[in-house]
Amino acid sequence: MTEFDVDLFVIGAGSGGVRAGRIAASHGARVMVAEEYRVGGTCVIRGCVPKKLFVYASRFTEEFEDAVGFGWTVGETQFDWPTLLAHKDREIDRLNGIYIRNLERSGATLVAMRATIEDPHTVRLADGRVVTAKYILVATGAAPYIDPDLPGRELAISSNEAFHLPRLPKQIVVVGGGFIAVEFAGIFNGLGVETTLIHRGDALLRGFDADLRHMLKDEIEKKGVRVILGDELVGIEKSADGLVARTKGGLALPAGEVMIATGRQPNTRGIGLENAGVATDGAGAVIVDEYSQSNVPSIYAVGDVTNRVNLTPVAIREGHAFADTVFGGKRVSVDHLGIPKAVFSQPEIGSVGLTEAEALAEFAAVDIYRATFRPMKHTLTGRDEKMLMKLIVDAETDRVLGCHILGVDAAEITQIVAIPLKMRATKADFDSAMALHPTVAEELVTMREPTIRHRR
Repeated sequence: MTEFDVDLFVIGAGSGGVRAGRIAASHGARVMVAEEYRVGGTCVIRGCVPKKLFVYASRFTEEFEDAVGFGWTVGETQFDWPTLLAHKDREIDRLNGIYIRNLERSGATLVAMRATIEDPHTVRLADGRVVTAKYILVATGAAPYIDPDLPGRELAISSNEAFHLPRLPKQIVVVGGGFIAVEFAGIFNGLGVETTLIHRGDALLRGFDADLRHMLKDEIEKKGVRVILGDELVGIEKSADGLVARTKGGLALPAGEVMIATGRQPNTRGIGLENAGVATDGAGAVIVDEYSQSNVPSIYAVGDVTNRVNLTPVAIREGHAFADTVFGGKRVSVDHLGIPKAVFSQPEIGSVGLTEAEALAEFAAVDIYRATFRPMKHTLTGRDEKMLMKLIVDAETDRVLGCHILGVDAAEITQIVAIPLKMRATKADFDSAMALHPTVAEELVTMREPTIRHRR
């Protein structure tokens, strides 16, 4: 019997890799985890966590304005970007330390360096050491993608650099129409930066419900973001005052910074997958089965590097399922259907289940319950901001197929709604729940008549 140095070698100490390593160690496995940057991965270090902190910071502009409607006299306010960065970095350092301690307490060994695969059971560390492993888990995540052929690409920033800008620009052009683009457009706009969002599609947030996509555009434009659809960036040039972003449609957009958020690509280049014969798809993602196993039996992959559902909780669940399957004596697969999603745009979005278009493609009879209204807070602020609540229902079984929310606390509400949807709740179940008044969420249990009845 071949003796390996470790039972599991994990490449990448992000959310998925750390969870896999900790759970595998708890099952008695000898675990080594390699990370060349910082422990915590994209979400903790340069993604979800610092992004949400920036979102909080950017909302204060409106909070100060809205306070007047409630009788407050607000004096002169001043925002200091370096202070926000310093406080953000302190929190990231704290979380990084927690991740390291939790991993080491589990019994796993952490090595702070790059690791590459040499064969199905061998990994080489950057210092030259060779480690053999019964199993290898690839959890290297993904990184922002900027077209290498874009003229002036070296002048652009991605979300990575946005967290460390030495100063806020007076103007910024954000390129893209997904999560990251709309979230950073709201952040910069809220912090007083003149913001332009440009997207080549005809609506923002591809894959979300159409009502959310169109209403979000209207709402962020009310807040001052200039939204340009149906156009795309073709080059970036230096100017006397900074930069100029040129578009296919002939626009020349002045900017202090140009942020490109048009997609991310799996971090598989240069980690030696080809040495072991691991199959990848056209985007470079590791191809895996329902148990996260690649075509090479000893090599698995979880998280964004597999390009399945690229969300932090999904990577964590996949890492946990992998460890239980391989080391815990029980085969566990992850259900990638019905995953709740949040976009911390301003206003924010929460979505779970089928969109209206998806439901129509799958079901013969679909009822739509839809309500738009002004949140109670803005009856005193006078702010022209609308909220959307929408339920998608299978008319034949009364099962709620999807819930889509735009507005106050959309993400928090959606997390709760994801539970009854997972339990296959019906519209009658929603209707039988007592309304909690006054809340925006009560609308979900008080919409009695369909707005639209689709039949085919």
